[in-house]
Amino acid sequence: MTQHHDGTPGADKPDAALASDAPQPSDSDSDSDVAQGEAGAEPDTAAMDEEAASDADPAPESIDELRAERDALRDTLQRVQADFINFRKRSATQSAADIDRATGRIVEALLPVLDAAEAAYIRHPDEVGPLLNSMLAELRRHGLEPLDLDGAPFDPEVAEAVAHESGEGDDVVVAEVLRSGYRWKGTTLRPAMVRTKG
Repeated sequence: MTQHHDGTPGADKPDAALASDAPQPSDSDSDSDVAQGEAGAEPDTAAMDEEAASDADPAPESIDELRAERDALRDTLQRVQADFINFRKRSATQSAADIDRATGRIVEALLPVLDAAEAAYIRHPDEVGPLLNSMLAELRRHGLEPLDLDGAPFDPEVAEAVAHESGEGDDVVVAEVLRSGYRWKGTTLRPAMVRTKG
């Protein structure tokens, strides 16, 4: 049995005494380790922000190129839109002209019927008059216009002279309408057949 220098018997030093004999880290060492741990745990945010900013913001020349490309695309879109609008207008005008020509041919085919109705009206005005007026009213509604040339100056654009007699004046005028003329949508569909004098 061993004895300590103070003479008290006892066993070996307890574990606590051994632990106290071991070198203890100082407070400065602990702070340094914590700082190193924190530095290892958190990345360099300033460097990352700078890199993200460089990726997000293109160079000034890139902005100019993007603006130029945007302007070019906008000009192309405006041209295509204008071409499409003009195409629609041309198509609508062409369709209307085609319809007018087609209906004009139908009305022109009916002119002999009108001529027969006019001839019958001269002989039987009471019986044929209502029918003739109804036909003319319906055709007028769609664009047919009878030419009123009796006593008007002779115009070769709207009348065809088949007979002429001398008159006192120098101007040639329509003395008699032998066959009615018509306009369709403002264009002469059939010139009138007339006798002139002058």
